[in-house]
Order: sequence, then structure tokens, then C-alpha cells
Amino acid sequence: MFSDTGHNWKQYRQEDSLGSFPGNSNADSVVQHKLQQPAVARFLRLIPLDWNPSGRIGLRVETYGCPYTSDVVSFGGDGVSGLMFRPSAGLKQKSKEVVSLEFKTMKNSGMLLHAEGQHGFSLSLELERGKLLLLLRQASSPSPEPQRLASLGSLLDDQHWHHVALEQKHSHLNLSVDKHVERIQIPVLSNWSIRQLSVGASQRPNFFKENFHGCLENLLYDDLNLIKLSKHRDPQTALQGNVSFFCPELTSVAVTFPEHQSYLQLSWSTSFPSGTLTIGFQFRTWNKGGLLTTFDLPQHKGVVWLYLSEARLCLEIHNAGKKLLELNAGSALNDGQWHSIDVISRHSHLTVSVDKDKGGVAHATSPVPVNIANQIFFGGCPGEGQKQECRNPFEGFQGCMRLITLDNRLVNLIAVQQRLLGNYSQLQIDMCGITDRCSPSHCEHGGVCTQSWTAFQCNCSDSGYSGATCHSSGFEPSCEAYKHNGNTSGYFYIDVDGSGPIKPQLVYCNMTEENTWLVIQHNNTELTRVRPSPGGNQQAVRFEYSTEEEQLLAVIHQSEHCQQELSYRCRKSRLLNTQEGSPFSWWLGGPGPGRVQTYWGGAHPGSRQCACGLQGNCVDLQHYCNCDADRGEWY
Repeated sequence: MFSDTGHNWKQYRQEDSLGSFPGNSNADSVVQHKLQQPAVARFLRLIPLDWNPSGRIGLRVETYGCPYTSDVVSFGGDGVSGLMFRPSAGLKQKSKEVVSLEFKTMKNSGMLLHAEGQHGFSLSLELERGKLLLLLRQASSPSPEPQRLASLGSLLDDQHWHHVALEQKHSHLNLSVDKHVERIQIPVLSNWSIRQLSVGASQRPNFFKENFHGCLENLLYDDLNLIKLSKHRDPQTALQGNVSFFCPELTSVAVTFPEHQSYLQLSWSTSFPSGTLTIGFQFRTWNKGGLLTTFDLPQHKGVVWLYLSEARLCLEIHNAGKKLLELNAGSALNDGQWHSIDVISRHSHLTVSVDKDKGGVAHATSPVPVNIANQIFFGGCPGEGQKQECRNPFEGFQGCMRLITLDNRLVNLIAVQQRLLGNYSQLQIDMCGITDRCSPSHCEHGGVCTQSWTAFQCNCSDSGYSGATCHSSGFEPSCEAYKHNGNTSGYFYIDVDGSGPIKPQLVYCNMTEENTWLVIQHNNTELTRVRPSPGGNQQAVRFEYSTEEEQLLAVIHQSEHCQQELSYRCRKSRLLNTQEGSPFSWWLGGPGPGRVQTYWGGAHPGSRQCACGLQGNCVDLQHYCNCDADRGEWY
């Protein structure tokens, strides 16, 4: 594990598993291990997993590191806290611009960075529900909503440092978050460069719902250290609001319930002179169900259960096996986000709220006074054989909790860890061990990823694929394959590259005795009268196919023969004019994008002829197309 404060530990991971390594087998040999991913930290914590077979264990560690420069700044997130940077006029514009930084925060949403440039375009990096979004805004756009270009990372509100880099070169953008990279191409930004950079807060508050609340480290624009420039009051930078050049340490301590058998037991005995009982905590999980907390009502031989069911919060009071009360609040509480829970009992009036009433609230009059005379359990109950007054008819909770309060007094979880307070089993204290197995998603071809605390699943419905990760295609690769299966002519989905990235496409398979034709229709199969466009004696017709260009190219490459039909009927409407003059009509296509073609069906590319010109049987041998005869008959 590693940490930069000595608290809030994070487990080192190799790929998707916990990082572990074997030690030496004797007292003298040396075993060297090189970490697959670097861990930048001030504190390391090594946990022995197995004892030496001889019954002894020892530790001798030598670590090697590198010098590390750290310039930090923190923002209060109060709506005005930010750092502004405007490159000086004398700063030479480069073909490539790079903005990089490290950040950490406890808030899952907020504007991290906003870059404005020419032509009314701007780019933003924003945290939304623990993910980092790259957004494009255009001043001339009729829609107030920005265009989402990329989404990377997950659970980035874990109060650990995360590396972000945004690189722009011509029309290409590379966004990297920790070890994940996404490449985006945006033609409108080919001549775009940053004119102003806003960090933490923007001068356009109507763009953003929340500002960033947390710390930044080593904020770099190309070779410029913007935090260092701000410290020296460089005229290119400006600070506003609650900004300081240090990063406050984390104040909350989290606890992880990794197993269904995990539990936390706390003594809690009050005389309730005010007649009020309050319980509060925050939790995050992927599981739809699990016991959150329970305690007995000894005066009435009852029990209170607060638990998750189908991702909703439920509270039940039972007495002698009968359900006296049930309350429900909230929904979709298994989304991996932190949710706050408050239970208040005041003079038999019971209130349960989720996310400070934002996620739902429920009220009821309790049939019995809700008070505690002994202890309360979180996450689960001790196992059988342990003499504890705890009953749990539900699954144990798997997830994280923090900020546990009893009667508005914060529980000291470090004292719990030191066995000075309460009791626990199979807990990981001073860390939240949640991981997101759906980011990045292992589901292919549009399969929807869902997860629990221990596993993920892919929903392949409506994707046309099957298997654990939606990898296996359910369609044949061609019409020929359907013909071999005994199918007759009709519409079929084909998947030309099997499990590859090209999507399935709906085509018509015309199966004859000699050949099998794959037919893809366009949007202009009926005769259309050609009329001049407004403002000029011209007519443009576009042919749109129902499949994407990538799908069309794949079909063409696997076909023995390919043809594209276009019928043009004319009367006193010339096509080509002459071999030397500028043509009156042309079409765009062929090998390569946007190529102008001046030959027509049946002729050779580049010949500036129709089929009759190639065969020498046009109605007027002085021309190479019947239409060019300029006659009054229809051809």
C-alpha cells in the first residue's frame, strides 16, 4: 500500500489484481522486484500475507527512488477560487501545446480546467461523478450544451493524486488520465491555440455547475510551471478567491468491508435526555443489497435494520418476529458514488434521509421508542458461536463507509484500528478499497457493463454478439454464408469482420443459382426530376447509404465483383460538353475521398465518355454520350 500522508492508504495493483510479491527464502539472499506501475508516495506499507514455513518472519527492505519536485496549490471550491493564465504576446506559438497536472479531491464533480482559443472554440476538463470529461464548446453553436469528446477515469474523488495530460497538435487531441489514453481528432481545431487558461474556476460561471475543490500539483503549460509563476506573481498569471500554496491533509477516515462476513461493532449507550437519537454515515458500493447497520431495542425486545435492497435504502423495525414499520428512500445507490445517510428519531417521530434530502426522505411515527442501551453493528454481525446480540437476515455489506456519527459525535476509526474502541473483523481501516471493473469497460461491441463488489457482467442484448464480453458475433460474414446455410433471398445482418470492430449491417441478399448478390440501397432509388438550385443553374444530388463508410469498404474488399448503378435520363441536357471543354456534370467518389470523376457507366475511368462512346454507337458520333447530342428526345 502507499500514501502521501500516512493515512488514506491505497492498494498497489498490477493489472486488475492486487500487487504482491514473494520474499526471500533465507536470511541472506536478495530478491529484487520492479513495480510495473510507478507509485509516487511518501509512505509505503507492506503487509505480510504468509508466514515462513519454519515459523519465523522478518523484513529487510531497500527501496530506490528518484528526486521529485512538487509545486502545489489548493482551491476552496467556493465559486471564485481559481488560477488564470494568459500567455504573453511575445510567447512563441508552437505546433504542439501540452497542459499537464496532478490533482486530488474528495468532490466527485467540478470544473478542473478551461482553455479558450480563437474562433470562439474552448475546451474544458470537468469532473462529473468521479469521471474526467473533455468537452468542446463553440460560441456560435445554437445549443448551450457542450459536445462531449471523451470520458476517462473513474472514482477520481478518492483523495489520491491522479495524472492528467492534454496534448493538442493541429487537429489531434491526446487526453491521458493516469495510464489510460484516448486520441480524438477535431478538424475545427486545426489552427487553434490557447489564448487563456482558467484552472479551478472560470470567468464564465454560467458554463459550469460546480468549481473544483481540491489540490493541484505541477501544473505545466508546455515548459512553464504555472504554480511557480503564480508564487512569483508573474504578470501572465492571476489568482482569485480562496487559493493557497499547500495541500491540506485528509480529515476523514474510510473503512472497507471487503467480505460479507465483515462487521464493525461499537458501544453506544445513552440515556436520551433529549429524546433524540441520530445516526449518520456515508457509504459507496456496487452491490444492490446488504446490511448497513442494526441495533436492538432491548426495552421492547425489538430490532432495527437499515439495509440496501434493490439499490434502495430500507429501514425496518421488528418486534417478536412481526414487522412494525418499514421506510424506503433513495434509488440507484449502488452506483459507486458516496451517499450520505441520516437517521433521526425524535419523540417517536422517525426520519430517514439520503444525500441530505436530495436523494429522498421518508418520515413515519415509530410504534415503539427508538433508543439504544448497548451497542450498534455496521456492515454485518459476528459469526456463529460469538455471544453477541446481533441478528442479520440479509447479506453482509460490501463497500466503504466514512464519517460515521452517533448522536452527532464522529467515531474515531483510528482508535478502532488500534483496538482502543469497539470491535471489528475483516475490515480494512483507513482506506477505501473500491475498484471500478467497468472503467475501462471490458464489454465489446456496445455491450453494457454492470458490476458488483467482486465481479462484472456484460449485457449483450441487442448487440448481436454473445459471450462473457460480447465478443462472439451472432451473424454470418457474408450473403454467401447465409446461402450455404440454406437461406433464400431476403434481408440479413452480416458481420464482415466477425468479432472485429466493424458493426453488423443490414443488407439484402439476392441469391440466384449462379451468383449471390449483396445489395445495399441508397436514399435515391426513385426517379427524381432535376431542377436548378435557387440562385444558380445547378443541381446537386447526394446519395446516402444506410451503412457507414468503414462497412462499405469492408464489403467491397471481400467481394469478387462490385458495381454501383446510376441512371440518368436526359432531354436537351448535356453531360460532358466536349473532350476539351469543362464538363457540365461530374460525380465525386472512386478510390480516395472527394475525387472528381467525369466518366459515366460502362466507360473507363478518366475517359470522359459514356458506354456508347466506348462502343462507338452514340446517336451522334461527334459526341461520346447520347445526352450530349442535345436532342429533344429522351435518352
